[in-house]
Amino acid sequence: MKVSEHIQLTKRSVSLLFSLSRAKITCLLLGSFTGAVMPYVPVWFSARLLDCLYEGREAGTLALYVLLTVGLVFLLSLARAYLDARCRMASTEMYRNENWKYSEKAMQMAYESIEDPEVAHLRDRIQRETQVGYNIYRLFHSLEGIVGHVTRIGISLWLTAPFFLLKTISAPARAAFAAGLALTVLCKIITTRKVEELNNQYYSGCVHLNMLGSKFHAYLDDYHSGKDIRIYGMSEGLTAYSAALRRETFGMYRKKNRRQAEVQIANVAMSRILQFGLYVLLFSAALKGGVSVGSIARYVSCVLLLLEACSGLAASLQTALVNQEYMKRYFSYFDIQNHMYQGSLTVEKRDDNDYHVEFRDVSFRYPHTREYALRHVNLKFKAGEKLAVVGANGSGKTTFIKLMCRLYDPTEGEILLNGVNIRKYDYDEYLSIFSVVFQDFWLFSFTLGENVAGAGVNRAEKYDGRRVERCLEQAGLGKRLDTLERGLDTFLYKDCDDGGVEISGGEAQKIALARALYKDAPFMILDEPTAALDPVSEYEVFRKFNEIAGDKTAVYISHRLASCRFCDKIAVFDEGRVVQTGSHEELLAQEGGRYHELWHAQAQYYG
Repeated sequence: MKVSEHIQLTKRSVSLLFSLSRAKITCLLLGSFTGAVMPYVPVWFSARLLDCLYEGREAGTLALYVLLTVGLVFLLSLARAYLDARCRMASTEMYRNENWKYSEKAMQMAYESIEDPEVAHLRDRIQRETQVGYNIYRLFHSLEGIVGHVTRIGISLWLTAPFFLLKTISAPARAAFAAGLALTVLCKIITTRKVEELNNQYYSGCVHLNMLGSKFHAYLDDYHSGKDIRIYGMSEGLTAYSAALRRETFGMYRKKNRRQAEVQIANVAMSRILQFGLYVLLFSAALKGGVSVGSIARYVSCVLLLLEACSGLAASLQTALVNQEYMKRYFSYFDIQNHMYQGSLTVEKRDDNDYHVEFRDVSFRYPHTREYALRHVNLKFKAGEKLAVVGANGSGKTTFIKLMCRLYDPTEGEILLNGVNIRKYDYDEYLSIFSVVFQDFWLFSFTLGENVAGAGVNRAEKYDGRRVERCLEQAGLGKRLDTLERGLDTFLYKDCDDGGVEISGGEAQKIALARALYKDAPFMILDEPTAALDPVSEYEVFRKFNEIAGDKTAVYISHRLASCRFCDKIAVFDEGRVVQTGSHEELLAQEGGRYHELWHAQAQYYG
């Protein structure tokens, strides 16, 4: 990485820290400075106190130095404690803001990025790297260390400067000590760098293990998995797997610590040799009357603090430099652009819901794939029609809906709404005309009313309760609602509230249907949300939805043909192509056609 890139990355990183929590980083840096100054107060005043005792000064002077020592340390300790407390309080804000960044980014991304496995892996990786102390949090600690160690080095040099001016110590001796000091610092820098490299190797090796462990423990922590664990006798296997992960992690940790201990032997030896040499020089100077007793204590303490600070600064700088690569990867996720053209045209709000949709020679393939999910799809339907999209699993039905809702743009061809390419419409406004119940719909651990309100989930603005109840009644959940003591304020599941209720798969589908009704969009789509049900039950759900959809445009997707017999038009998909269109009777009459083939293959399931 070039120096200019390091500088730009550092500026951006520091700016990010302040945006996450200005209070935390301010308190962190001030606390680091205060903590760095604190050890020097007793060093300096203790040296003065020793000199006063040696010189036989009066008790008042001695008491003053004692009071100053205790008082200043006390004040600095109070300041440090206050700053630490404020820093801990601000940590909550920082954690919340940093976590929210991921959610905010996910909501701003193009949907194709959300489904992209490479993007998902990148997000998972940087979150795990954060977990083991890299990127954002390593940057906090690096800055804290740099400020503290630079402060210590400055004060140590200032307090030890007179040592190099002592006339009672010969110039060669002073030069030898300076050389020894430089050599010891260099040794500390080298060993510290090696220690940090071993740390980095260990933490880098832990990223993959942490990713595995995180997913593993997320499964164990989810109470829904309890049934599978018991039914299939998985507890022993899961325990063994967890133990294996711990053994591998702890094995790496022991190896790292052993190597670090070996590396630091030279560092410790050099420090002790320098300390011994310093004592020899100072006692020699003291015997000649060139240095006081207090100065001996001051110089020794300051030199040791200087060595420690140099070592710490080297470690902090090394950590910061290594962390740059992690910060670069961190920012690469948040720099992913949404290349989905947002459009600007207003979608005409028609009281008569008179909309016409046309797929004109549309082909599509997902990112990073070569095979087409859809090929040359040509299909027209108008408002008020009930369109069924049928076909075997993997025939392109869900992809068709994703394109119509503009979660993706076609690779080739175009999709028109009232004769206008949908890319030209304002993106958010275009999405507002669709209510969709996807096959993998999601209900949140919020209240029942908030789940139905969907876009109305805003604690500051209460949703329309009567409208929610009406939608639940239409979706067939009215009787269940009457049994709930807290009504619409009942939480789904027990993740956020012990009084939450567990709902069945069928009830979840009805809540999802009610959410689609609450939005009251001109286009209503069911994308195989009932795939787990038997054919008769699925037909009943579709029939009910067909009744409450009224004069809206309704699109039903299913691989079961019998469920969609009531539709005005049926589009048959096969291997990404529309191979037939027509009513149920028309398609069934075409012997040898794909619909006829699928119908008779599935006939055994229909009464």
